[in-house]
Amino acid sequence: MRVWLVGMMGVGKSTVGQLVASRLGVPFVDLDDRVEAAAHATIAELFAREGEHGFRAREAAEVARAAHEADAVIAVGGGAPCFGENLTNMLSSGIVVWLSAPVDELAARVGDGTRRPLLAAAATPAKRRETIARLLEARTPYYARATVTIDTGGLPPSRVASAVLDAIGPPAPHGTVA
Repeated sequence: MRVWLVGMMGVGKSTVGQLVASRLGVPFVDLDDRVEAAAHATIAELFAREGEHGFRAREAAEVARAAHEADAVIAVGGGAPCFGENLTNMLSSGIVVWLSAPVDELAARVGDGTRRPLLAAAATPAKRRETIARLLEARTPYYARATVTIDTGGLPPSRVASAVLDAIGPPAPHGTVA
């Protein structure tokens, strides 16, 4: 079973993904970590050096690679489903789960946004909230194509993980094709 977790920055994809992977007995993959390892650079460095387009191209290569690997729970960056064939690759290779949350909660979760290149220019909490709201509005049509949507608002990660598992159903027995 391959489960792709999509959604905005701060929604908890990595935290929830680790819990879901553990409960399913499959590896957890943080796609941002893979991009950084392959590039020998942080995402912030890639954005500075190659711009968003360069980063997205690297990210797309990792999405394509992960789509052909063994079963896993894969957390992708917030913009990944909106670039190129990424969402198509995700949908054709597994279950795509959109983890959603209200804008105010997302803004609170990302804090000062220093590790988030798309928030780098948003120096105040109001500007960060505004940027998150704008990004969410632009990305929602992509996220809405997910197989399943889970509202994470106000829920602890363990409850979100349980909701994901309930929504995707049990994995097929080993050796069978679902």
